[in-house]
Amino acid sequence: MRFLKKGDGKKEKTDKQIKPHPDLKVISGAEISGKGQQRPVPQTTPRQQAPQQNITLPNIKYKIAVASGKGGVGKSTVATNLAISLAQAGAKVGLMDADAYGPSIPTMMGIQENPKTSPERKLIPLVRHDIKLMSIGFMVPEEQAMIWRGPMLHSAIRQFLSDVDWGELDYLIIDLPPGTGDVALTLSQAIPLTGAVIVTTPQDVALADVRRGVAMFERLGVPILGIIENMSFFRCPHCNEKTEIFKADGGKKTSERFGVSFLGEIPLDAEVCTAGDLGVPIVAGHPDSHQAEAFGDVASALDQVLKESGDEDELTIL
Repeated sequence: MRFLKKGDGKKEKTDKQIKPHPDLKVISGAEISGKGQQRPVPQTTPRQQAPQQNITLPNIKYKIAVASGKGGVGKSTVATNLAISLAQAGAKVGLMDADAYGPSIPTMMGIQENPKTSPERKLIPLVRHDIKLMSIGFMVPEEQAMIWRGPMLHSAIRQFLSDVDWGELDYLIIDLPPGTGDVALTLSQAIPLTGAVIVTTPQDVALADVRRGVAMFERLGVPILGIIENMSFFRCPHCNEKTEIFKADGGKKTSERFGVSFLGEIPLDAEVCTAGDLGVPIVAGHPDSHQAEAFGDVASALDQVLKESGDEDELTIL
């Protein structure tokens, strides 16, 4: 695998070897053929490698994964607005986009640049809306498909933790890809996660996947900090009537079933989606809106869960 430098808009030949980002170590290699097939460059197999030690990140107080059992529930939207809400409350926050196949943080945060490097040869996170950001999307042209196997994802995630100069942070919010796969496993093995937040929508098909997500983190020994229900209801902008489009209290009942905190409800609103598409999340662009207030309530609930725990090691593991 090679981290890629963002292109200048010119179309490159598909059979040309992809050039790595010049300021980041090459951790493995791959070439993309004209037919879109991946030809791995010879490298040491995982079984031949020495066991990798955990990355401690001592300057980051809380390392929180934002996950979802399935796609389409607005996980990245929640992660982005949650990070900004925490920053607006006075915390130092970083946001790491761990979704290699569909990095959405660059679009949602309205920034498309290459990270620079420090004298120590570490990547310096980009900053937007007072949030330190890192995403594979900053290094890969938007049209480039990420055809990566598990070991490549493993190496990329570890580098985003160890080879990025995050500095001192109160929160590192990590936006995971949907489902239960390699990235969550790698992350839980690489760093001592404070816990995970699971995003869902109220309908049964999404809640069924929440149970799988909870089971995954249970097996990985990662505490569940709480469940956030996105698209909970629609509030009419004219009459203020509240309409539950899907069903009522699905996320809350699921949290009660598993004995974890219910962090709150986020309403279904087109402005939230539009704001993300424009690169100015609703909490940053309209901090006084009802939608921003909902995200702020979720951030406060999360902060309260962490304060009540007293110590990361004392968090209840399911």
